Amino acid sequence: MFLSRYPFGALMDSRRLLYLSRSDVEKVALDLKTIIRLLEEAFRLKGQGLVEMPPKPGIHTKPDAFIHAMPAYIPGMRYAGIKWVSGYPENYKHGLPYISGLLILNDVETGLPYAVMDCTWITAYRTGAATALSAKYLARRDSDTVGILACGVQGRTNLEALASLFKIRRVYAYDISREAQEKYVKEMSDKLGVEIIGVNEPREAVAKSDIVVTSGPILKNPRPTIDRDWLQPGGFASAVDFDSYWKPEALAQFDKISTDDHAQFQYYKSIGYFCSTPYPYADLGEIVNGFKPGRERDDERTMAMNLGLALEDMAVAPEIYGRALEKGVGTWLEL
Repeated sequence: MFLSRYPFGALMDSRRLLYLSRSDVEKVALDLKTIIRLLEEAFRLKGQGLVEMPPKPGIHTKPDAFIHAMPAYIPGMRYAGIKWVSGYPENYKHGLPYISGLLILNDVETGLPYAVMDCTWITAYRTGAATALSAKYLARRDSDTVGILACGVQGRTNLEALASLFKIRRVYAYDISREAQEKYVKEMSDKLGVEIIGVNEPREAVAKSDIVVTSGPILKNPRPTIDRDWLQPGGFASAVDFDSYWKPEALAQFDKISTDDHAQFQYYKSIGYFCSTPYPYADLGEIVNGFKPGRERDDERTMAMNLGLALEDMAVAPEIYGRALEKGVGTWLEL
C-alpha cells in the first residue's frame, strides 16, 4: 500500500491554499521514474475497484477541441481533486499550447481545496508515463528502437518516459513540419544522448522501430496514415492520439489492444470516436494486477490506446504539492 511522506488531510491549514504556476510545477522537477511508480500504484488500486472516477464530461466550443472536467478520488492514497483541462489543436497558430488548464486538490476529510496548480506539465508527463507503464507490460523487454510520429510535447515526454525504462539505442522521428522535426532531433538527442534520425515518411519511423508512439491531435474523424504490415511482428505501439494515425486494417492486425479505462473508452465510442477500433481486451489496471495477461509472445503486435485519466493526475499532483512545500515553491492564497 502506498504511504505518502507528506501531511495530507487534517494536518493541513484549512484557511489557505497553495497556488503553483506552470513555472512553479516545473521547478519541482518530479522525475519520471517516480511518476511511473505513482501511476502503477494508482492503476493497481483502480484494478482492484478502489478508485472513484466517473467518465470525464466535456464541452466542445470548436471542431476537434475540448474542455474536460476530470475528477477522481484515490482512497488508498488519500488523494482527491479535479482537473479542468482544454485541448485546442489550432492554438499553435496563436503561439499558444495545445493543452492548458488548472488542477485543484481537495482535502479528503473536509473537502476544502488546499492547492491549485497549472496542469500543463503534469498532463504532458503523466501521459508519457502511462505509455511507459503500458510498455513495461506490453512491449518486448529488449526493445531498443523507437519511432516518434509527431514531434510536439507528447513526442518529447513519451520518449523521455520510455528512455527511463528501456535502453533506447536509436529513435526515428517524423513530423509533417520539417522545422519541428529538425528541432526535435537536435533537442532530444542532446537531452537523452541517443541517436535520433529524422525520416521523410511515416512508414520509415514505424517499420524500423520496436516501439512506436503516435502523438498528433486527437481527431473525431481522422484521416489515418499507418497501414497494415507497417509495424513489425513483436512491435508495441502507443496511440496517444487515439486512432487518428492508424488505419482500420492496421488496428485489426494487433494481437492485443489495451486501454486505461473501459468505461471511458465506451463513453468516447458512444459519442462517435473509435468507429473502426477493436474493443480493448484489457485495461491497464487489469494488466498491472495480473488479472489479464500482458505480452505473452515475442511476435505479438500490441498497442496501448490510453485515453488519459483523472486518477493519473491525482496520483502525481499531490507529490508535486508536497515537494513544493519542501522547496518553498508557490504562492499562498487566502480562502
